[in-house]
Amino acid sequence: MATRIAVDHLDNISQKFDFSINDIEPLVQTCMTTLSSKIVNRCKRTLAEIPVKAVLAVVDLERKDVNLDLIKVEGKVGGKLEDTELIFGIVVDKDMSHPHMPKQMENAKLAILTCSFEPPKPETKHKVDIDTVEKFQTLRHQEQKYFDEMVQKCKDVGSTLVICQCGFRR
Repeated sequence: MATRIAVDHLDNISQKFDFSINDIEPLVQTCMTTLSSKIVNRCKRTLAEIPVKAVLAVVDLERKDVNLDLIKVEGKVGGKLEDTELIFGIVVDKDMSHPHMPKQMENAKLAILTCSFEPPKPETKHKVDIDTVEKFQTLRHQEQKYFDEMVQKCKDVGSTLVICQCGFRR
């Protein structure tokens, strides 16, 4: 009963306004109003546009449904308020395994591997003796061949970015 009364009261005092994906100004103005009492005056408009654009990116307008689980707010230490940005995609906050790796990729085809990206270790208790340079070079060549085959398999399926749970060893 109390819920019904509360919903009816909200319906009576609410104001409806039209918006479209192309005209988000009413939504931005609403967000700016909520930010008025905060310490963000110098970049209030930018900070108001970010949540509006984030919600519009995941909203299902036909069903009038927003899955907020598809939006993640991530805080980072350092920087300025003006550095705040909306990323449409995935942010992988990990150290690069090589200094020449690109820091940013667009339209990447991602392969997430839960297996090791290195030659498997023998599951026996036998000991392998490498007593000559030739044997070591043969072993190294086989490991390199295995690695190259794994890289080729990733390329064959169209991956442009490979993330591995276990790590890479070359």
